[in-house]
Amino acid sequence: MQAEFAIIGGTGVYDPALLDHSTRQMIHTSFGAVEVTIGEYKGKRIVFLPRHGYKHSVPPHKINFRANIRALQELGVQQVLATAAVGSLKRELPPGSLVIVDDFIDMTKNRVQTFFEGEEGVIHIDMTDPYCNRLRRQLVEVARENGILVQDGGVYVCTEGPRFETRAEIRTYASWGGDVVGMTSVPEVILAKEARFCYATVGIVTNYCSGISPHALTHQEVIDTMKDRIETVRKLFLLTIENGHHERTCACPHALDELGTL
Repeated sequence: MQAEFAIIGGTGVYDPALLDHSTRQMIHTSFGAVEVTIGEYKGKRIVFLPRHGYKHSVPPHKINFRANIRALQELGVQQVLATAAVGSLKRELPPGSLVIVDDFIDMTKNRVQTFFEGEEGVIHIDMTDPYCNRLRRQLVEVARENGILVQDGGVYVCTEGPRFETRAEIRTYASWGGDVVGMTSVPEVILAKEARFCYATVGIVTNYCSGISPHALTHQEVIDTMKDRIETVRKLFLLTIENGHHERTCACPHALDELGTL
């Protein structure tokens, strides 16, 4: 069963009532098995992939990112919309803000970041625009047309997790130009680029970061804010899939053009 679009996110993103003819399937890849839901929305086939598993039992540093992206490849996916819970490095980005991120700083430590480790060839993927500008623009346009307030652009600092960051780390990331901090966008965005996907992420600001927040950080705060905003993000994604212009005129389909020439 093939699908052009995928949504990657927490289990809160998926509502079984949204998709017609939905089925849950186990996709077996060379990197491991991945459970997904496949269904239809307004005539378009969509895959939902819960990044942390359906029971939210996989911490960020243990996510099998390569299996996730390879499973979407095997299902024929070309365009991916992802959610990410993030902390804010800026007071002007309060909890509840939605950020259409356009760049990242990688502070992860132990994550495999490529499909190409020699046997499949060698490639040095261009990350000038890690998130698809065409798909990002569509999200921004659809948001504005429907009265959804979003920030167009933002630098996502990806940490290893699962702990929250220290005050000193947060001061450093802010001084580097970071806007939000999360634990999941890397290497997902890199592998999506290697898979030649059009990939965009909406960062859902769930809290101010350590040293900015007036109180200690808790995971419950993250969960509560996600619940408050997830319906808006779900609406944004589905409107984009339904009404967007999906001709892939961007550079994403050509991300591997130099494979084998190095």
